[in-house]
Amino acid sequence: MSASGGGKAIIAAFLANMGIALAKFIAWIISGSASMLAEAIHSVADSGNQLLLLLGGRRAKRRADREHPFGYGRERYVYAFVVAIILFSVGGLFSIYEGVDKLAHPHEVENVWIPIVVLVVAIVLESFSLRTAIRESNLVRPKGQSWVAFVRRAKAPELPVVLLEDIAALIGLVFALFGVGMTAITHNPVFDAIGTLMIGSLLILVAITLGIETKSLLVGEGATDADHDRIVDAILDGPEVHKIIHIKTLYLGPDELMVAAKLAFSGDSPLAHVASDIDRIETRVRQAVATARVIYFEPDIYRPGSDPAPSTEEFFIKSAD
Repeated sequence: MSASGGGKAIIAAFLANMGIALAKFIAWIISGSASMLAEAIHSVADSGNQLLLLLGGRRAKRRADREHPFGYGRERYVYAFVVAIILFSVGGLFSIYEGVDKLAHPHEVENVWIPIVVLVVAIVLESFSLRTAIRESNLVRPKGQSWVAFVRRAKAPELPVVLLEDIAALIGLVFALFGVGMTAITHNPVFDAIGTLMIGSLLILVAITLGIETKSLLVGEGATDADHDRIVDAILDGPEVHKIIHIKTLYLGPDELMVAAKLAFSGDSPLAHVASDIDRIETRVRQAVATARVIYFEPDIYRPGSDPAPSTEEFFIKSAD
């Protein structure tokens, strides 16, 4: 997995979640707290998710073949989507079920100090995991871009997934601490059930957010506005092309962008000259946008005075309509 894939953040989150899950299960067995059980399942789900992200990153490195001529880069999107489903079903729905069951059959939380200690320690460990994810994200997050925009526009799905998981884990721990703490203070187990329901609702919200964003990547996203402008400028930054008739871009994977365009050349240019011009344009595009690795340029004849072809901007407006 490339650096942009956030391998360090994934491993840090996996190790933290495995240790936290074990501690939570022990605390649940001793105390009987529904919030602790919900949090333990949450940590197990997160640990499995991190393994899936690592597996997806490894499988995406396979070489292109006849069956998949553009490679396997999108497998990272598939595994990120599976992570969202697991977070929704295993984490969120189980927590909701456990909270409802606790409301219907309330019972006292025993040895309440044990889950409180575990939750406080877990908050500290999750904070370290989140700090690692933030540090890794800052290596690839464009300067000045908000965190919301980073999650929505990042082409590598692993870092946004780990970021949202870590944030959800921290908030979930606070919810669990609220439920257990209020139960200890009031001796009313309903608060433990409420904390569990809050955890489940949070996980479902995060899972839906991840699912929506990953679905967009699976369907196929083009270059960002900034990269699109760089590509257009690189194509036109020379005497070879009279104009861009139309252009399309598509991410084949987080680190591989396909660029396809029809370019208008002079009608009296020999074929050999056109081929050399295209080579120079491709070099400029790759220098401008490093992820533009698959490039297809179709030459056309420039006919001065003929009906103008739609500009790049007009093409995208019509496509969006």
